[in-house]
Amino acid sequence: MMQPQIILLKEGTDSSQGVPQIVSNINACQAIADAVRTTLGPRGMDKLIIDGRGKAVISNDGATVLKNLDIVHPAAMTLVDIAKSQDAEVGDGTTSVTLLAGEFLKQAKPFIEEGVHPQVIIRAFRRATTLAIQKIKDISISIKKDNPREVEQLLEKCAATSLSSKLVAHQKDFFSKMVVQAVNLLDDLLPLNMIGVKKVTGGGLEDSQLIAGVAFKKTFSYAGFEMQRKEYEKPKIALLNVELELKAEKDNAEVRVDSVQEYQSIVDAEWKILYDKLDKIHKSGANVVLSKLPIGDVATQYFADRDLFCAGRVPDEDLRRTMKACGGSIQTSVQSLTPDVLGTCEKFEEKQVGGDRYNIFTGCPEAKTCTIILRGGAEQFIEETERSLHDAIMIVRRAKKNDAVVAGGGAVEMELSKFLRDHSRTIAGKEQLLIGALAKALEIIPRQLCDNAGFDATNILNKLRQRHAQGGTWFGVDILSEDIADNFESCVWEPAVVKINALTAATEATCLILSVDETVRNPKSGQDGPPGGMGRGRGRPM
Repeated sequence: MMQPQIILLKEGTDSSQGVPQIVSNINACQAIADAVRTTLGPRGMDKLIIDGRGKAVISNDGATVLKNLDIVHPAAMTLVDIAKSQDAEVGDGTTSVTLLAGEFLKQAKPFIEEGVHPQVIIRAFRRATTLAIQKIKDISISIKKDNPREVEQLLEKCAATSLSSKLVAHQKDFFSKMVVQAVNLLDDLLPLNMIGVKKVTGGGLEDSQLIAGVAFKKTFSYAGFEMQRKEYEKPKIALLNVELELKAEKDNAEVRVDSVQEYQSIVDAEWKILYDKLDKIHKSGANVVLSKLPIGDVATQYFADRDLFCAGRVPDEDLRRTMKACGGSIQTSVQSLTPDVLGTCEKFEEKQVGGDRYNIFTGCPEAKTCTIILRGGAEQFIEETERSLHDAIMIVRRAKKNDAVVAGGGAVEMELSKFLRDHSRTIAGKEQLLIGALAKALEIIPRQLCDNAGFDATNILNKLRQRHAQGGTWFGVDILSEDIADNFESCVWEPAVVKINALTAATEATCLILSVDETVRNPKSGQDGPPGGMGRGRGRPM
């Protein structure tokens, strides 16, 4: 007797399962890894991505490239997520993490095709990663904190390693010093938002400067501004969230008046309110008045006559950074402008930087904040410089908190590969093959560094295997001489936490993708755009 066909899912639902599904997911992830493969290392190439609005982004930062690609494949999205998480957690190593995950999957693919159960592979990979992370902790070198100069040099080397694979590699010495100074100015929590980065087109990269204090672009100002002083020694700074301008009468309310005198008294009252506010600010002894809301022309003129400097419509984050640097607090009314709510600094000045004028506060007593003013030619170039500096700042923060470092340039990966390969030979069963496969996958980093620099990867990897077998722990690829070198001696240093995080994230993503054996796609999810009729707005048909 024939069984009636059971219809479980809605018509048009696409479901695929089993080995072909896992293999298809692995292929999608490899396509993602191939997209960022060539950006790895000091000789990595850049990607030019043009988004839907026609804006061009030039970058070789793995996370930035993947964020700007519009990826729809659900399994491939995991790789984008780990690149983002690596960027948020450590700041650098985003390309490495994507490459490692892609390579782990590539090594697992033949086993899946031959019918090894995914859970066996997952167990072996997890075990191998635990061993590898323990090994990183064992071989990483801690720097003694007692010598501040040594710590500073360590941080500079870590920043230079991070910057050497970016567009600004030629100026890495200049920028790595700047980044370390910037991070050293922060308090113990090292908050990122206290480092302001301002971009000014024009000039060369070397014209970029670090200001130990706050700098922001001159805001929109009214007539009377030219008469204000542009420089103060030890000014008192009032930070306000108050509007200092006359409103047009029609904006306020409807007022019914019987005579002209009554109307005049309303206008007078308004002026009086404004002048009372201005008088209170003047009497508080403040020399510099910053407000988040507009400061009108009457107020600007009033302050100019009394030798005060004012700026309205200051962006919120700049106002907060000024508060952090100069002390004081942001006031929402002018009633209680006592001396303790006013900030102060050694010097306030307004300077021309490129085509813009900047208000600069230096010598701040509370200075737990700083501002980097970046200069450069094209806008995209400055944006990429900012992203590169962000990576370097994150690396320096991490290195300050965890002071263990390892050598970069593929040295750690080769050492881990050798360690896992040796370890796999002591295990019986399938795990031996799988841990060996993971060991081989780790070699993708030095191999890709060679490929991107145009070297003979096989030749250099053979040399590296030989040196690591003889006990040369820190030998890695030397980009400059097309050979291998002790990268610890050459000061190619990275915080150990970068490598640990990259390995953990890559393994987690691999295990996640291997454990999915069925995808059920709802018929609706295949169509982009909201459900409903296609219209052109206003109810007109197409």
